[in-house]
Amino acid sequence: MKNNIKDITPLAERVRPQSLSDFVGQEHLTGKNKPLRLMIEKDTLSSFILWGSPGTGKTTLAKIIANATKAEFFQINAVSSGVKDIREVINIAENNFQHHQKTVLFIDEIHRFNKSQQDALLSSVEKGIITLIGATTENPSFEVIPALRSRARVYKLNDLLKEDLKSILHNAIEKDTELKEKVIEIVDENYLLLLSGGDARTLLNILESCCAVSDTDKIIIDKEKIDSVVLSKNVVYDKDGEEHYNVISAFIKSIRGSDPDAALYWLVRMLEGGEDPKFIARRLLILASEDVGNASPNGLVLAEAAFSAVEKIGMPEARIILAQCVTYLASSPKSNSSYTAIEKAYSDVRNNPLYHVPLHLRNAPTKLMKDLGYSKNYQYPHNHKDNFVEEEYLPSELKGRQYYIPSENGQEKKLKEWLNYLWKGKKNY
Repeated sequence: MKNNIKDITPLAERVRPQSLSDFVGQEHLTGKNKPLRLMIEKDTLSSFILWGSPGTGKTTLAKIIANATKAEFFQINAVSSGVKDIREVINIAENNFQHHQKTVLFIDEIHRFNKSQQDALLSSVEKGIITLIGATTENPSFEVIPALRSRARVYKLNDLLKEDLKSILHNAIEKDTELKEKVIEIVDENYLLLLSGGDARTLLNILESCCAVSDTDKIIIDKEKIDSVVLSKNVVYDKDGEEHYNVISAFIKSIRGSDPDAALYWLVRMLEGGEDPKFIARRLLILASEDVGNASPNGLVLAEAAFSAVEKIGMPEARIILAQCVTYLASSPKSNSSYTAIEKAYSDVRNNPLYHVPLHLRNAPTKLMKDLGYSKNYQYPHNHKDNFVEEEYLPSELKGRQYYIPSENGQEKKLKEWLNYLWKGKKNY
C-alpha cells in the first residue's frame, strides 16, 4: 500500500493552480489589466471579499495570492475559528506592521462569522494592519456587516462556463501524476460537465471517483459509470444542490402542517449538513408572517428575536434558539390571511389603472388644496364611538373590494369578531 501524501490528497487539491497562468475562468477579474491580476502582479493588495458559488475559484485565487505576495499569509476557516484565532493573527500583524511587513489574512466561509467576530476585524483592516481576503458563497449584503463591507471591495465570481470546465478536466488528466499513468476515455463528457453544475471541485471529484472504481489502467467514463459514482455518494444534505431545496421544503411544510417533531428532524438534517443557521432563521421570519400571521402575532416577534440571537451567538448554541422558535411556530394556530390579502391587493394594483386617491383622503397642507376639496368631509375616527366611523377608504372604482378575510384561528378570531362588530355587515369578515 502506498503511503506518500500525494496518493491520499484529493485530485482537486493536487491539480489546484499555483499561478494565474494556470488559472481558468473569471476573466473579468484575472484577465489583462483586471483588478485581481493587477493586485497580484504589482503586489498592491487591498482588502476584498470573493463572492461566488462553490468551485468557482475563491480559495484557489487566495492561494495564488499567498504564493505571489510578499506579505506574511494566514488562512483560517470561519467554521472552525473564532475571535481568539483572529486576535492571534492580529498580534503577529501588529508586529509586522511596525517592521513594514504586510500581513494577509484569508478567511474562508467568512459568512459563518457572527457580528462580534466580524467586528474584531474592523480596526486592523481600517488601519491597514492586516489585508483581509474573505471568501463566501452567500450574498455579502446580508452576511457581512456594513462596516466591514465598506472597508473591503466585493468581487463577484461567475459560475464556470462549459469551456472552462472542459479545460480544467483535460488539464487534470494531462498533468496529474497519477492520472497520467492511465488511459482515460470520456465517452459522455457533456453529461459529466452537466452534473458538475459549474463547480470545478465537483467535476474533479466525479472524475476521481470514476477512476477509483475502475480495475484497469484503461478507464472508460460513460453515463452508467458516472451515475454509479454519483448515486453511491452518501450525502446527508447537499447545501448547494437539489437536496438543499428538498429538505428546506420539507422543513417549511412540517411547520405549516403543525408537526413540531418532523420540523425538528428536518432542522437537524440541515444543521448537521452544514447549513448556515442564519439562512434557517430568515426562512422562519418569512414563515411567521406567511403561515402563522395574526393567528399568533407573537410568532413574528419570536422569529425576529431568534434571528437576532442566532446572529450574535452562532453554533452550536444557536440550535437551541432555532429549536424553540421552530416548535413554537409549528405548535401555533395558523393563518395565511395576511399573505393572501397582500397578493389580492398586488393583483388589483398591477392589473388595473392606478385610480385617484379620493378627495376626502388627500392631504391638504395648503389653502389651494383645501379650496380644491382636498380632505373635505374627512371624519376623524377618534371623535366617534369605538374610535370608528363608517367611511369609504378605497377609490370609488374599487368600492366594496375586500382583501383581508381573518381566519377563525387563535387571536385572529378576535380580530374578525371586532371588525364585524365595527362594520355591522357592511363588510363580510
